[in-house]
Amino acid sequence: MESRGCRGLLLLVLLLGCVRRGTGCGPETCPAAPEGFLNVHLIPHTHNDVGWLKTVDQYYYGGRNNIQHAGVQYILDSVVQQLLTDPRRRFIYVESAFFWRWWQMQKESVQRDVIQLIQEGRLEFINGGWSMNDEAATHYSPIIDQMTLGLQFLQSTFGECGRPRVAWHIDPFGHSREQALLFAQMGYDGFFFGRLDYQDKSNRMKTKQMEMIWRGSDDLAAPTADLFTGVLPNGYNPPDGFCWDQFCTDPPIMDDAQLEDNNVDYILQLFLKTVKIQASGYRSNHIAMTMGSDFQYENAIPWFKNMDKLIDLVNAQQINGSKVNVVYSTPSCYLTALNRANLSWPVKMDDFFPYADGAHMFWTGYFTSRAAFKRYERLSNNFLQVCNQLEALTGPAATHGPYGTSSSLTLRRAMGVAQHHDAVTGTAKQHVNDDYTLRLYKGWETCQVVISNALSSLTGTKESFTFCNLLNISVCPTTEAAKSFNVFVYNPLGRAVTWYIRLPVNGVAYTVRGPSGDAVTSEVTPVSKFTKDIRRDQGNAERELMFPAQVPPLGFSKFTVQKMATQERFFIRTKKRTSPTKMENKYYRVEFDPETGLISGIHNLQKGISLPLTQSFYWYNASIGNADSTQASGAYIFRPNQSNPVPVTHNVRSYLVQNSLVQEVYQNFSSWCSQVVRLYSDQPYVELEWTLGPIPVGDHLGKEVISRFDSELQTNGVFYTDANGRQVLQRRRDFRETWSLVQTEPVAGNYYPVNSRIYIKDKNMQLTVLTDRSQGGSSVTDGSLELMVQRRLLYDDARGVGEPLLEFGQYSEGIVVRGRHLVLLDTPQDAADLHRTLALQEYMSPQIILSSGDGVSYSSKQDPISQFSALRAPLPSNVHLLTLALHEPTKLLLRLEHPFQGRESSNYSQPVTVNLQVRPRSVAFPYIRVVWDLLLIHARFLLYRSCSPPSPCPRWKK
Repeated sequence: MESRGCRGLLLLVLLLGCVRRGTGCGPETCPAAPEGFLNVHLIPHTHNDVGWLKTVDQYYYGGRNNIQHAGVQYILDSVVQQLLTDPRRRFIYVESAFFWRWWQMQKESVQRDVIQLIQEGRLEFINGGWSMNDEAATHYSPIIDQMTLGLQFLQSTFGECGRPRVAWHIDPFGHSREQALLFAQMGYDGFFFGRLDYQDKSNRMKTKQMEMIWRGSDDLAAPTADLFTGVLPNGYNPPDGFCWDQFCTDPPIMDDAQLEDNNVDYILQLFLKTVKIQASGYRSNHIAMTMGSDFQYENAIPWFKNMDKLIDLVNAQQINGSKVNVVYSTPSCYLTALNRANLSWPVKMDDFFPYADGAHMFWTGYFTSRAAFKRYERLSNNFLQVCNQLEALTGPAATHGPYGTSSSLTLRRAMGVAQHHDAVTGTAKQHVNDDYTLRLYKGWETCQVVISNALSSLTGTKESFTFCNLLNISVCPTTEAAKSFNVFVYNPLGRAVTWYIRLPVNGVAYTVRGPSGDAVTSEVTPVSKFTKDIRRDQGNAERELMFPAQVPPLGFSKFTVQKMATQERFFIRTKKRTSPTKMENKYYRVEFDPETGLISGIHNLQKGISLPLTQSFYWYNASIGNADSTQASGAYIFRPNQSNPVPVTHNVRSYLVQNSLVQEVYQNFSSWCSQVVRLYSDQPYVELEWTLGPIPVGDHLGKEVISRFDSELQTNGVFYTDANGRQVLQRRRDFRETWSLVQTEPVAGNYYPVNSRIYIKDKNMQLTVLTDRSQGGSSVTDGSLELMVQRRLLYDDARGVGEPLLEFGQYSEGIVVRGRHLVLLDTPQDAADLHRTLALQEYMSPQIILSSGDGVSYSSKQDPISQFSALRAPLPSNVHLLTLALHEPTKLLLRLEHPFQGRESSNYSQPVTVNLQVRPRSVAFPYIRVVWDLLLIHARFLLYRSCSPPSPCPRWKK
């Protein structure tokens, strides 16, 4: 596979590629749109959140209607019945998670009716993902996975006619350029969304730029990354006066001439006026009207009955010279009409962040809201990729083994739900967020069975495997109590890694041996008081065992640990010193101010560059409204009451812990804020492990806590953030590329989503911070960089959720969140090589599995092994193994990507060739056929169909 232009992505075209429509469900089924008329496309739709105010189950069944009256099953029941009564009627549906559930419960006769409607183009799937994913707090890997999950269901159930042609993100709160690029590379014909910054929308309406070509990448030759994109005029609601759901209050069309309440003339004039106003902001003689909203069409009769009348009423005026024509339509039919109009469109190069729906109303708080859940979602994606890979590598041995029958599907579905724009965003009610967490937890349980089965098969030993998921607070009963145990470290990356293992123990000395039996350097260090305080009674380990694990690509290494029966005073090597002034390894030196205890400088010893730098924690006082606006900070909205944050403290108490493997400076900022500054002996970064919470609110002040880095870099208002973990975009303070910004919130209005990294630079140095989850970040002043790490708020922001973001947590005192930032200082020319590699390693980190070490032979035909790699050789540094998963019982889905942007790296932003010839290396592969369908981004829509190598793959162009 050769990638030119530096971003190639292996995608399963059966699921995500361009589609050739079968007869009966393509553009030929679209209604006639006569020339010389203003054609109004009515798009009947419903927007069904996969959890928000109610859980997924409550929304589907219609439970807890005291919170919100909504029942998805009734919507689909009613819509199908009404579509069958009139062949003119059309409807679109989006959320595959709901439709999949409804479909399983239908009688065969209903399923036949639905298939007929789909084949006739009257019921059309749009977007097609398991959920309508968020675009700010999501990583591109789970975005692709959740789209695959939904599209695979539609394709396998409904064939060609079930495949969506149009992307439809009507509710996410801002839109990412990376999302547009993904949709373009997936082969969608167009993209429509509803939410747009109020200033941007006003400008676009005036200049007729509500529809455009969105160029998803600035380093790919057009039209490789181009996608037609349209902004819907009313968000996703119907025009004022034309909502005919059973819960709407707009008057129905009363067309009996004998009635005094006959309102035909009023409706007609109002509609024509609405059409004229809307058309003034668009370029063609076609406009789209979304006829529906949140959970509407539970009773589809009033909607369709009134739209029938509206169409007949308006079109009847054509005999009197009216040039307005109204039809039932869909986004794909509307797009077909625009394509036939053969117009030119403006080009959009940047993204649609941040989003504001009014002055002082920036939706940038959700970039950080529910920081703990955001981390759990990121970890769940990591765990799912490990589960997918081991399931693929061992096949039936993983799904049916000594630990039970299971599969990755439960976690796949839970992750699909978690990508929803009210899930990973942290903008659902607390009980709904608890349900999202529970779904992920159940998915972890099923994948633990898969991984245990697979490891038994690969190692040749049936062991008592355990998974310790609280290692971040030094809790693991297995390692705390056992005198000996095994540690299996699985690496999901296509290259070898060295990963530091830290396990809670109560012994004072241990021997660690690697896969070959050789001794591995290890250290035992005390568990900090910080950790003991937050774990409370969940564990009792006094120490941590630490050792470096070298793990081959796409494989595992086994380490054996044995407790030594020796006196404590002989083996404690850890040195402790208070008020340290510096720490240093072969890559970095970090200096600390002797007066304040804060970081004061960082030095890259390999490059010979130094940067005076201060890092500390601050908090913004969350606004509850003022004379300028009543808007308060909440789950969605970030609005500090002043631009200057409050320091948690000016001085920290600190001490240094040092041994042969690591140096750690423990900084205590307050009773609720602490940090460990860490340098591993052979790692080329500075790690900051922060712990926050419970954030105190007894002073009746909501707090939005940031970690801020202040330097002397001359940045001229420019900083850089990643887009969904993939591309990097330049940001400029108080500036928007497509309109003249009137800034009302100098802090919140400059916040952007950070999924994996943010950096500032001048011509000589670049300061980069890598994150372990999605967060909001900015450079509010030159030379400064900040990341919001946690929020706790006392007021709702009036965007529908109806709850303050308080998160009381396990002990009803407030949640405690622990995370880490990796800090790197480099030259701008060299930064990308290491920084992007480390960012990939952060979201695809090794998985630790423990066992008691008392295993028995798995098979008499197989000798136990202690190290394994599924690759004959590591992948090149500029090739990333994005997906290896079972697609069907005898098919593997393989995705490779070139992770570097064009011109990003002088070393790695080059084309690379990978030999995809299949040569089985284990007993698992002979029964599996590898499916790869290659999307080459240097030629748009140049696709290879499913094939069995080494036979040639036929190609075709759209």
